Amino acid sequence: MSRRRELYGDVFSSRFPIFGRVVYVADPDLVKQVFTGDPAVFHAGEANALALGDALGEHSLLTLDEGRHLSQRKLLLPPFHGESVRRYEEVMADATAEEVARWPHGRQFALRPRMQWITLEVILRAVFGVRDGERMQLFRERIPRLAAATSVLDWLPLMNRDLGGLSPAARFRRALRAVDELIYAEIAERRARTGDVDGRDDVLSLLLAAHHEDGAPMSDGELRDELMTLLTAGHETTATGLSWTFERLTRNRLVMERLVSSLDDDAYIDAVVKETLRTRPVVADVARRLTAPAEVGGWRLEAGTLVLPAIAAIHMRPDLYPHPHEFRPERFLNGRAESYAWIPFGGGVRRCIGAAFAQVEMRTVLREVLRRVRLRAPSQRPERARVQHVTVVPARGARVIVTASALEPTAELAGADHARAAAPGALG
Repeated sequence: MSRRRELYGDVFSSRFPIFGRVVYVADPDLVKQVFTGDPAVFHAGEANALALGDALGEHSLLTLDEGRHLSQRKLLLPPFHGESVRRYEEVMADATAEEVARWPHGRQFALRPRMQWITLEVILRAVFGVRDGERMQLFRERIPRLAAATSVLDWLPLMNRDLGGLSPAARFRRALRAVDELIYAEIAERRARTGDVDGRDDVLSLLLAAHHEDGAPMSDGELRDELMTLLTAGHETTATGLSWTFERLTRNRLVMERLVSSLDDDAYIDAVVKETLRTRPVVADVARRLTAPAEVGGWRLEAGTLVLPAIAAIHMRPDLYPHPHEFRPERFLNGRAESYAWIPFGGGVRRCIGAAFAQVEMRTVLREVLRRVRLRAPSQRPERARVQHVTVVPARGARVIVTASALEPTAELAGADHARAAAPGALG
């Protein structure tokens, strides 16, 4: 995307076999125009449904537009308010401690599956309120199968056929039914124990007690679709963001050294998270589908056109981020990035509802991991990015080696590099 922006400017297009011609915008002012445009014209839900509708359903916050989207968003906002998510920090820390205790020392392993286990545990405990037991174990088994069965191949008409149950889409539908069975069972059990809702702070309990403006409670279908959305969007994406964070840290030793010595400094940990999501955004773009003709960046676009703010290209603009390929968390310590120049969570009325939850979780997991172990990469060569469904993941799973169970920087980090800590280009 960065190369195409350099070649063709801030508005460029690409043609895809399934979606046809799509238009990218890679300028903060144009992104603002898209994010703040008339939501009746710039349909995010309709665009998201092209890739996510089969899994998330018709009631998902991600696949709704206009009035239905606003109504559903109001119900979901309270549990994900910035201050509200802090009550889940203990759950996040406990899940991290349990997982790190199982890590092997002295040999390399892929970190992303370990991050997926942590974020799934957090979702099950904080969002679903599932207690230890048989259903908890079934969720642990079935959710990864659903993620593994999800592929961009599902978008191809040929792959969407059943083919005797052997096609990728058929495998995906089986995995989806298995997870749906657990979700509906949990909803039914919780409805049957209405008195058990009092005093519980998990998101499902709060949604069971929520009502639309007309007084109607959320239906089972609505609850299922929102829970599935939180499971997929809130579990896989955060795990991937954490994986990229450790991939970047283990290849930028000075940043790792400073972070290890600043684990009680929320500002620096947040800066590391923000710089990771700038250099390695979990999703490369975010889409809107035009319901009517619109002018964007001086171009007249027809109804039906997909318009995508190019997250990856904007985050690599040297006029916004000097030396954009360097991993420099310090750039986020001297002030906030422009609203439409740092957009890993989208923006406008469609900004990811779980953004605060994800950032608190990433901060908490980073802190708890580095309080317990020291990590290094098996190779200083960066892992390349690989597209997996709608996310961009480390191609080798963010492989690391646990070198010690220590809180202090090791000699490896404290040697000659320490003298270069202040060098402008040393963060590479």
